[in-house]
Amino acid sequence: MTLSNREKTIAIISNGIAVFSLLQEQNKLNNTSMYDFVLKMTPQSIRAELSAKLIDEVFQYVSAAHSS
Repeated sequence: MTLSNREKTIAIISNGIAVFSLLQEQNKLNNTSMYDFVLKMTPQSIRAELSAKLIDEVFQYVSAAHSS
């Protein structure tokens, strides 16, 4: 089964949020927003699927899943 570009983008966003959170906890980020961090991690080939709204949706889902 091959992942669609949207599924790949969601996976990359989720991973980006996790890495961003770890680096933020370790104070290894300097004035970088989560959105900029995820954008830099996303391969050019699937950036068309990336949006702030999708990042927000994934962040809300991951946050809710970890808090329950």
